[in-house]
Amino acid sequence: MTELGLDDTVGILRQPGVRARHSSSGLGWERLYLSAQVEQPYRAAFDPAPTHVLILHLSGPVTVRRGQGGDRRSRTIPAGGLFLQPAGRRLAVELRGRLDTIHAYLTDDALREANGGRPVELTEELGASDPLAEQLMLALEGTLRSWEPSARTYIDQLTGMLAAQLVRRHGVGTTTPPPVRSGLSDRQLAAVRELMEQRLAEPLPIADLAASAALSSSQFTRGFRASTGQSPHQFLLRLRLDAACRLLRTGSTPIAEVAAACGFSHQEHLTRVMRARLGTTPAALRRSG
Repeated sequence: MTELGLDDTVGILRQPGVRARHSSSGLGWERLYLSAQVEQPYRAAFDPAPTHVLILHLSGPVTVRRGQGGDRRSRTIPAGGLFLQPAGRRLAVELRGRLDTIHAYLTDDALREANGGRPVELTEELGASDPLAEQLMLALEGTLRSWEPSARTYIDQLTGMLAAQLVRRHGVGTTTPPPVRSGLSDRQLAAVRELMEQRLAEPLPIADLAASAALSSSQFTRGFRASTGQSPHQFLLRLRLDAACRLLRTGSTPIAEVAAACGFSHQEHLTRVMRARLGTTPAALRRSG
């Protein structure tokens, strides 16, 4: 798959009054394009886009109108309200005040996978309240704002959770996919761990881990947590931290090189994780060894 980019969005982000703070452009995200920005008032119509767009209002209240003619609807939306535009539909919208937003553009494949491979039709939303979707959007934006390549696994998990929530809460006539068996087999777990250890220094997408267990991403994530009690991101982070500790205790490799070899973005990233999880620092651990 190729990276999802600005060309895959509905066009709102190309409006002259939109000032982007940060986005996922250039990060290689394949199922999600994320952007945080300030939007000035505008009125425009947009052609259908291949992605589903979810917009979280960070400020407000602000009045938004969508639709044309007799289908026009208007609502004053407070901070925390959501605007949802399904893929493949024309959009006419008017923003009547300055607004801080986070936009999430999701591929239809992401939603289909969250729905057990079945097609998904979403409802149009104007000011909906969905606390879980809101928290997932904030988590995605926070991870983007302090982006580390090693967080790729975590981003994939959040994307899958957001897609599943849209299907469950905002889908038309969709049902929750049937549960998979309680966990992964020993053979699947061994294959996943082997891949993690082989690619410890690389960003590791959920799709690659799922493929090693011959599962879809959503099946893999649920099964992995059932088997280990941890998310794939948490488990991988522990493997990286354990490997870094071994190198620090037994060798003289510079700390920055240890961090890179174990999948941390830089020395400060390793230090931050080690202090949070072990209550120590790489330098202190090396001295104690």
